[in-house]
Amino acid sequence: MKQLRVWIFECRDPSEKAFKLGLAAAKLLVLAHVIANMLGVCNCICSQEELRRASLSRKLSVALLIFTWIVFAVGLSMLAIGTSSNQKSKASCGFSSHHFLSLGGNLCFVHGLFSLSYYVSTTATLS
Repeated sequence: MKQLRVWIFECRDPSEKAFKLGLAAAKLLVLAHVIANMLGVCNCICSQEELRRASLSRKLSVALLIFTWIVFAVGLSMLAIGTSSNQKSKASCGFSSHHFLSLGGNLCFVHGLFSLSYYVSTTATLS
């Protein structure tokens, strides 16, 4: 990838390899999120009364589910922005946004940690 940067303004040629890897990462993130939510079973708390009566592990499970959704949304957004900036037909000049793919990839690992924690806490709640 050829890159010219002047302070926060940059021009760059797209990278086909980065585009393919970003697309694959986004697909795997969606697949991991679906699997984690299917394995975790819905552990909903629908009212304040339920929240007060819920055990600590159930509260933790719901909090981890919320964090999983937040990290999923932010990570997928960053992967989409980074991937779209590497489309073949699009040489871009504009404000610097060159770290979206790497940050999105890092958020995939954070999502994995939250998903695993969610699964473990939900399994502990159910038993």
